[in-house]
Amino acid sequence: MTSDQIILFALFVAVFGMLLWGRYRYDIVAFGALLIGVVLGVVPTKDAFSGFGHPATIVVALVLVVSAGLVRSGAVYFITRTLVNAGRGLGSHIALMGGIGAVLSAFMNNVAALALLMPVDMQTARKAGRSPGLSLMPLSFATILGGMVTLIGTPPNIIIAAIRGEALGEPYRMFDFAPVGGVAAITGLAFVALVGWRLIPTREDVKSGEGALNQYIAELTVPAESQLIGKRFAELEPDAEKTDVALLGLIRDGKRRYGRARNALLQGGDTLVLEATPEALDEFRAALELDFSDTQREERLRAVGEGLEVVEVVVPEESRITGKTAQALGLSWRQSTVLMGISRSGTTIARHVRQTQVEAGDILLLLCPRDHGPDVTEWLGCLPLAERGLSVTANEKMWLAIGLFVGAVAAASFGLIYLPVALGLVAMGYLLANILPVSQIYDHVEWPVVVLLGSMIPLGVALEKSGGTELIANALVGLTGGLPAWAVLTVLMVVTMTLSDVLNNTATTIVAAPVGIQMANALQVSPDPFLMAVAVAASAAFLTPIGHKNNTLILGPGGYRFGDYWRMGLPLEILIIAVSIPTILVVWPL
Repeated sequence: MTSDQIILFALFVAVFGMLLWGRYRYDIVAFGALLIGVVLGVVPTKDAFSGFGHPATIVVALVLVVSAGLVRSGAVYFITRTLVNAGRGLGSHIALMGGIGAVLSAFMNNVAALALLMPVDMQTARKAGRSPGLSLMPLSFATILGGMVTLIGTPPNIIIAAIRGEALGEPYRMFDFAPVGGVAAITGLAFVALVGWRLIPTREDVKSGEGALNQYIAELTVPAESQLIGKRFAELEPDAEKTDVALLGLIRDGKRRYGRARNALLQGGDTLVLEATPEALDEFRAALELDFSDTQREERLRAVGEGLEVVEVVVPEESRITGKTAQALGLSWRQSTVLMGISRSGTTIARHVRQTQVEAGDILLLLCPRDHGPDVTEWLGCLPLAERGLSVTANEKMWLAIGLFVGAVAAASFGLIYLPVALGLVAMGYLLANILPVSQIYDHVEWPVVVLLGSMIPLGVALEKSGGTELIANALVGLTGGLPAWAVLTVLMVVTMTLSDVLNNTATTIVAAPVGIQMANALQVSPDPFLMAVAVAASAAFLTPIGHKNNTLILGPGGYRFGDYWRMGLPLEILIIAVSIPTILVVWPL
């Protein structure tokens, strides 16, 4: 190996290792690796930031903006509200919601599709009296499957199309992924609706729909003039049992007391650590005339407007509060909002709630001025866990939003206009029609993904130019020497799927796609089957909650544990490989 290859391989190993560790966000890791590559001379200075102007990066950003316009117009929720009801059986509900999610994900960002459908699914589950955990994982998998069908459905397809354009002179078009991706998606949806949901663990806490979903670790304070002063902590248990609240401990002078708390005499200013649903928490607080844990901030909240409201939100990976505490973020003084509780599947909150670092997948219980909930939720970059009403825009704008988008997709599909330009025209149309306010347009761009793409693309190009991808491809070809073509494609899909299950699928695609082209060149066959294999495999991340953002989003609301995903995900991945390989060989012959 040359010195450049050694440096680049070391950089990629370091990037993958840091992504697995998870200590630093993926965009920071990728951008740091790019800068190191430039300093060490393996990435030319003139190409250092070429990835930020790459067509794949532009398309990903524009798809996010267009998705936001479709959501804001009320178009998507109009469909779900019309079709979804709580009277259907679980299998039928999963099939319908999965079908809607898959279709939406084919034409908009699949994270946005899940974000819109998740509250609808949870509300339906509550009305039907079943745990949302039985339908949220199928919905997440369905939105991932739907993204495989079109060029704009998922970032891996966008990246692969751009890489093919650079390598072979012509990128994939809008529906070139549909034959293979469609077969994989339809087969996967059938499995999820008929069999997969039955494999989800039926623990008592998940079955009830109350355990991991609605229970919060929260804090309430004993007022200075409370009638509880002088009573033993244990004497609160009858009231706690009546309101279905669990007493966990006591905080006094900043120190937690657990075993000693039972016999402790209550004092003014003591903080009670509880586990309860929002309703039970409020009932317990009112019955014992307790204060919220942050009395001064509560008073500031009441001064802001008329009354308060409690909202529940789920934290995505890109949320403003992910990896921070409410105190460090300044949630109270920036947004006049108090963090009342945190629900985290399988984990006990061991510190003060406001001083607890929030993680992706957590559900937060927020106290904010009445009618400010949507603004606070949007500022945090979180998703509300409540049924949403129709968008504030008028119905005529809803049809205008749909018409502009369909027209652009059709024009791009027939080659009448370059796809990034078509999406750019849709975004401009949404702005001019005030479907999407100018002040909010940049809020909907997922900047960490843009930085990740812009940073990884120059590194991927450098690895290919140095001969690094050829080395990997030759190693895989040597490993599969003498095997038939379907076996070679299977190995490539398994390797790509494995990486995608533990790493960001964008980073996986940037490395795997050039390797697939090099493998095809080594075997002297068409590269298209290999690129299609990578496209399907990079999106098929179903084994872990970290493999895809959608899987992370449902972790807390569904009450899942890390090891729950593979039960449905492993047979689904095997099934996708089994149906994709023959479809690829028929549609894209060697």
